[in-house]
Amino acid sequence: MKQRLMTIALATALVAGAGWWVAGTTGQAPTINGQAIALPGAANAQESAAADVTIQEMVLGAEDAPVEIIEYASYTCPHCATFHKGVFKDLKADYIDTGKVKFTYREVYFDRYGLWGSLVARCGGEDRFFGITEMIYDTQGEWSRAGSEAAIADELRKIGRIAGLENDQLEACLSNGDKARGLIEWYQANAEEHGISSTPSFVINGTTYSNMSYGEFQEIIDEKVGG
Repeated sequence: MKQRLMTIALATALVAGAGWWVAGTTGQAPTINGQAIALPGAANAQESAAADVTIQEMVLGAEDAPVEIIEYASYTCPHCATFHKGVFKDLKADYIDTGKVKFTYREVYFDRYGLWGSLVARCGGEDRFFGITEMIYDTQGEWSRAGSEAAIADELRKIGRIAGLENDQLEACLSNGDKARGLIEWYQANAEEHGISSTPSFVINGTTYSNMSYGEFQEIIDEKVGG
């Protein structure tokens, strides 16, 4: 079963615990499920003034590829981790690296931990993003179950350091309240545009699909590139 966004039946559970649905961000602090989200960096991160933040698209493949795939995924989604450990590697080898597919990765935020993961993955810029993303998914079963929030944040920091990020650089990224708000608002706008209701989801040349096997990807892509 794919990890799905919030339904009315889940509302009570979300108020009590970690939310799946990202609510509107009307205040200064980044919020998920209407609750202010603590960032594991500086204690005053949520006090920073609002600012316009440009969110960089993270892209692999040829800009002029005949097929564009946009993946919507959460770092805390087990099915997304499974996709990246298997199907994604085949897609990259057969279609992205051969110039047939332009692949864009867009984050979905079910909870604060997925947002923290995004801040770490984006901390090294486009050059390190997909490598850090792979590390986050490969070790999802470890860092996401580390225990306390502090322990989870430390495990994500450890991934960043292994990827070559400096401690000061990581702390700056993990305390950037403006970036966190910008990412949440960016996600909301994208999800609304493409009708995203579960992860992983894929937009292939403008049409939204739910999770699928590699064979199903091949059928869709091959048809669009002419066999």
